[in-house]
Amino acid sequence: MDLVRQENKGAPAARNNGFELSNGEYVIFWDADVVAEPEILEKMLHALQKNPDASVAYTNHYFGKKKMPGRAFDATALKQSNFIHSTSLILRKDVVRWDESLKRFQDWDFFLTLAEQGKRGVWIDEYLFRVDTGGTMSSWLPSFAYRRPWSVLPGVRGKVRKYEEARQVVMKKHGFV
Repeated sequence: MDLVRQENKGAPAARNNGFELSNGEYVIFWDADVVAEPEILEKMLHALQKNPDASVAYTNHYFGKKKMPGRAFDATALKQSNFIHSTSLILRKDVVRWDESLKRFQDWDFFLTLAEQGKRGVWIDEYLFRVDTGGTMSSWLPSFAYRRPWSVLPGVRGKVRKYEEARQVVMKKHGFV
């Protein structure tokens, strides 16, 4: 295995470059803050093999201590909110390029693009990985923080505004705004 260094252009650029340098029938995009159960790849591969119409296998996960459940694949529900994490096993032939212009919601955009191409996912209803939240890569606000009066509090207001702006960019790109 070779170590590849590149200028920091964000996660989408790194994922695109990693994909171009990879080979094999399946790929998984694995961020530095993800820690998985040892059997995750075996279970994802088995799910794809058992569901030949699926392009992606995904699971529930923890974000720190918070449970982030997935759900059965539904392209209409995916338009409302993302329930598929980038740590998913994907058939190489179905991978699309990550949009390098996006600063947030890259995974939502990626899976919406797959769905628009008629690709489907298979959900494994198990918590097979966690995203460590102690570093600088991932952040999360509880759902109530996006509603008044919390959404206008100092320290929260800016994060909510950036979240909503980024969400609108993806919604507009995919034609549901």
